Amino acid sequence: MAALANQNNMSWATFAEFIRDEIVGRSSLVRLPVASLAKFKSISKPWHAIISDQAFVRAHLQCSKQKQHRNPPSFLISPLVLLDPAGSSMCFIVTNIRLYLWLLEEDTKKSDEAELLYGRSITLTPGAVWPAQASAARRHYNFYIRKVNVSRLCRQRSILTVNGQFPGPTIYARKGDVVVVKVHNHGERNVTIHWHGVKQPRNPWSDGPEYITQCPIKPGGSFTYRVILSEEEGTLWWHAHTGFDRATLHGAIVIHPKQGTKLPFFSSFPPSPLEKKKKKKVEEVAPIILGEWWRDDDVNQLLEDAMRTGEDVKPADANTINGQPGDLFFSCSSNDSFKVRVEQGKTYLLRVINAGLTNDMFFGVAGHRLTVVATDARYTKPFTVDHVMVASGQTLDLLLHANNGNHHGVGGRYYMAARTFVTDTAIAFNNSTATAILEYTSATSDDEDHHHQVMPASFPVNLPAVDDMAAATAFQARLRSLASPVDVPAHVDERMLVTMAVNLLPCAPHNKCSGPKGDRLAASLNNVSFVNPTTVDLLRAYYYKHNVIRGVYDAGFPDEPPSVFNFTGPADQQPGPFTARGTKVKVLEYGRVVEVVFQDTAVLGTESHPMHLHGFSFYVVGRGSGNFDERKDPINNYNLIDPPCQNTVSVPKGGWAAIRFRATNPGVWFMHCHFDRHMVWGMNTVFIVKDGKSPHQKMIPPPHNMPKC
Repeated sequence: MAALANQNNMSWATFAEFIRDEIVGRSSLVRLPVASLAKFKSISKPWHAIISDQAFVRAHLQCSKQKQHRNPPSFLISPLVLLDPAGSSMCFIVTNIRLYLWLLEEDTKKSDEAELLYGRSITLTPGAVWPAQASAARRHYNFYIRKVNVSRLCRQRSILTVNGQFPGPTIYARKGDVVVVKVHNHGERNVTIHWHGVKQPRNPWSDGPEYITQCPIKPGGSFTYRVILSEEEGTLWWHAHTGFDRATLHGAIVIHPKQGTKLPFFSSFPPSPLEKKKKKKVEEVAPIILGEWWRDDDVNQLLEDAMRTGEDVKPADANTINGQPGDLFFSCSSNDSFKVRVEQGKTYLLRVINAGLTNDMFFGVAGHRLTVVATDARYTKPFTVDHVMVASGQTLDLLLHANNGNHHGVGGRYYMAARTFVTDTAIAFNNSTATAILEYTSATSDDEDHHHQVMPASFPVNLPAVDDMAAATAFQARLRSLASPVDVPAHVDERMLVTMAVNLLPCAPHNKCSGPKGDRLAASLNNVSFVNPTTVDLLRAYYYKHNVIRGVYDAGFPDEPPSVFNFTGPADQQPGPFTARGTKVKVLEYGRVVEVVFQDTAVLGTESHPMHLHGFSFYVVGRGSGNFDERKDPINNYNLIDPPCQNTVSVPKGGWAAIRFRATNPGVWFMHCHFDRHMVWGMNTVFIVKDGKSPHQKMIPPPHNMPKC
């Protein structure tokens, strides 16, 4: 470890700017005495030994006897090198010493300039405090976005990928780490990347939705995201947040506990005879990402066509498991089916992510039950089921006990399957089932050996029908936080009733639209169909609101719909189908407790909606069918003891769901339906959370290299 500014020929201005962008202080603190005089020179001591080192103390004393002193604004201290910003060893009277810990990845290139350096700091004064774990790990990734040719469903198609992989690379980290991802856009389209479920404390600049927190990265450009992990532990994911790009630009984020911290579960199954002789543990396999595939069509071209004509987007031709549709419908797909290899008697952690653009999905494994232990990187009370329902954008951590192998535990093969769950079968939808293979193997057999021992895969997987609303709702309702009780805010400062609707917009004069009644399909929250800015992002407009950027958004998003009606009633009790467009946001004071009740409506037909909030996890305190009753439902249908903590909530068809969160993350945060066609139609809004009073309640300044619109 070393301070590397001089070695990399960085100007101190660039160095200081980088430090300003990087600093995030959020650790628990311990007492540490610190001297008020210091002489800076090269040493070879760990940081915690610097203050007590006798040679260092003697240098302090010698320095203090000199008559002339300089008093610079701050100093940089690293564990191995103490640097004077002026480049010489002199005496200083110090009242504030700023300590930085720097790490350097072995494969980092010098051409990365300032991005070589990363660290955390805290200002020390006599009797001040030091973070107990000051050096949170920094992990570096490079994402190269480019097109590659892939074959699925017997056809070859060119798709956008990250690093040539589909799905994209998995990011591995530990709780509290900072992940630095440099995205290089070698494609032909603008792109951004969102870190789904990562709160990014005080750092909306790296959240990713286009024209909300940043302008997109243009072809040939690059941008470095700093993904700050705080409370998250478990499974999250990353994906493109431009157009329909996330159909192929997505991957998993696996967040392990801090070093030395155990998982809160091992196995909820009785041990097998094999397990009794072994130390009980959970094995990991590759994350399981559910997605969709269009056989002949470029998904963004489909989106552009639909936006031009006003009609719905053509449904996908198949579901996928880790990019593969499986072998049920197309024989040419059978050799490429994704496989999970297991050993008899072991317990495996399956990290399941629904990256699908247009649908929720049922998932199960033939011949095996699944124990749910977490959702959206938050632990849950374990419960065991035959199948799960994963909302679009949601993640589930599942334990699978490998207790069903044939031939002495070797050779059993079972289908894993993902089937579409839809709540409106009157419209065209992707009625397919993707498959993968769970294969039992011996710990000593190689691929060629066990290939000849396996049996045909067992089918069917016991999955509900595509429109089994009862099964989907029952599963989501069983999710409970691991702790009892959890810190659900009891007092609510801001109450919002937010209606969700698929609507219409009038067809422009002299245009021909293909939506219902010759108009255009749209979507709304509280009858506002959200419109993204195009010349500047909302975050920049808010941050510089007192300077020159004004008129980009309207801070008047309503707390309730413009009119009250029988939201889930028959068609003759619905208002007109038309909505109004606008860029309306909701502004929150720091620290306010917010309750949002999402209410489905039957304006053009009821439908379930996976609602995702950036920048926060929230408690799902209630859900129900029909219209929300503000007098009865909080009493009869709320759970304030152990509600699940999520970032994406499945609002039931013809029903409602209530969430609560504390607005303690300053910034600009997108809230939207995770069915992408609903999002581009306008089923979105934005929360702007103001800065608090203390320094650690304020947004960090923007990095110097934000993309320009």
